[in-house]
Amino acid sequence: MNTKNLVLMALLVGVGATLYVIIPGINGGMKPDFMLTMMFIGILLFPTFKETFLLALSTGVLSGLFSTFPGGFVPNIIDKAVTGFLFLIIVLALRQLVQKLAVTISLVAIGTIVSGSTFLAMALLLTDVPIKFSVLFLTVVLPAVVLNTIAFVIIFPIVSKLLKRSSFKTAVSHA
Repeated sequence: MNTKNLVLMALLVGVGATLYVIIPGINGGMKPDFMLTMMFIGILLFPTFKETFLLALSTGVLSGLFSTFPGGFVPNIIDKAVTGFLFLIIVLALRQLVQKLAVTISLVAIGTIVSGSTFLAMALLLTDVPIKFSVLFLTVVLPAVVLNTIAFVIIFPIVSKLLKRSSFKTAVSHA
């Protein structure tokens, strides 16, 4: 792991944190998680265990600190860890297919569903939120899937083109 890669991952997490803070909470304080989108981009760029661990830990802690959902700190950390490593496993398993934008878009949508489901399950298990899982899934997770996927479609090609022109050694710059 080199310093340039750490700086790029920190920038991705910083942009994700900024977007996460400025987006207002909906339905009980939950909000679309753009830090998740940045974590996915980071994992696609650096598909290794160490980088995924750093991205999952940092996005989980920051999402938890900024969470407007009651008792959202621990569920955010669990959610990012589970989602990050599951996403990494899928990326590594589909290494050849991940080079296609349509496949990565689908993976981001699936990853967001996994993340939202994991977060909701942990939050409802650990807190006394009176809202049902199905209601939160339909009103928060599904809109978050749409917003995160749109954000990914806009941001990832830009990052990819910039990295191909730079001296960064990522999975995208070698594709």
